[in-house]
Amino acid sequence: MNGFFNLNDILVYFEIEKIRYWATMKKIITIFAAYILALLTVPAAMAVPPEAPEVLTQPSITSKKALHGVMLAVANAGPRLVAVGERGTILLSDDAGNTWRQVTAPVQVSLVAVQFVNANTGWAVGNLGVVLHTTDGGETWSKQLDGIQAAAIVAQAASTPEEQTAAQRLVNDGPDKPFLNLFFEDELNGYIIGAYNLIFKTTDGGKSWQSWQKHVTNPKGLHLYGLRPAGGALFLVGEQGMLFRSTDHGETFKQITSPYKGSFFGLVASKSGQIVIYGLRGNAFWSGNQGHTWKKIDTKLGVTIADGIELADGSIALVSQAGDLLISQNHGQDFQLQPGQETLPIATIAQASDGNLIVAGLRGIKRIAPPVGIANK
Repeated sequence: MNGFFNLNDILVYFEIEKIRYWATMKKIITIFAAYILALLTVPAAMAVPPEAPEVLTQPSITSKKALHGVMLAVANAGPRLVAVGERGTILLSDDAGNTWRQVTAPVQVSLVAVQFVNANTGWAVGNLGVVLHTTDGGETWSKQLDGIQAAAIVAQAASTPEEQTAAQRLVNDGPDKPFLNLFFEDELNGYIIGAYNLIFKTTDGGKSWQSWQKHVTNPKGLHLYGLRPAGGALFLVGEQGMLFRSTDHGETFKQITSPYKGSFFGLVASKSGQIVIYGLRGNAFWSGNQGHTWKKIDTKLGVTIADGIELADGSIALVSQAGDLLISQNHGQDFQLQPGQETLPIATIAQASDGNLIVAGLRGIKRIAPPVGIANK
């Protein structure tokens, strides 16, 4: 009938509209689901990094109090001594530790380790994933890396969903993970290590860095504390008694049997290739066969051993957080606790060019004479 819809026409019309409606809704749902999936599975490398905190962009503050502040590491740069510590403090001494002067760092974060490969070239690492570099003996420093950039490198290297998820967390956390130590073979090749299995490698002096986490069998992501060469191999120590050895120039770090379940905070390798590893509660162990077997060292200490070095005459020195000084004159097989040392908290030890020992910690830097029987140079 003219002017009116046929009932069948009306039913057909609504059926067509229903089909169009559900087709549109299905398309919307599909697009929305794809959008959500994309958000959940976006590669970590595409995550927006957080803004850098001011302590990563502001230079350190120069102060006379820095000479008595918390100092955490000391290294030899030729005859010069370079000390680093809290809030980006860097101190230099050109008279074997008798006097010190402060230089400016590009950051205000605590620096916990420093190494020089010659009198001019060195690196320092610390909190918030900071890596600093100098080519003039520590007079001036530039920032090569921070935690934001480090997270981006890890994200870029992530290739599996599990790795991408872990990298995304690292990016989201911001630069809160510290680097704890470093080892450079020369001006170009080196490693930096830190919390939660962070390890990076450079082959161009720090101009670029590679995430090296996949090269360490550390599935729990435990902290890494010390890395040093010994007898042609590289040894890596860490949290919960972790002990690794690399015999292929750092391509793979394989876990080896550890003599202790507590954390190791460092290791000393003598020129003869013998190794001393040390850590919690005065625990220390010696190996003369590349870590295949270990002998427990009787340190007579119950406090953490904080640092150790090989001295100029081949002796090995260890220091504890309580201020104890131990000396070995047989490449680390046995140590003697040195009497008469002051009980100041110690974080690090070095040897000055005149043979005297330099210790540093919560109360600044102190110069002490070497024990009797230790050659001055």
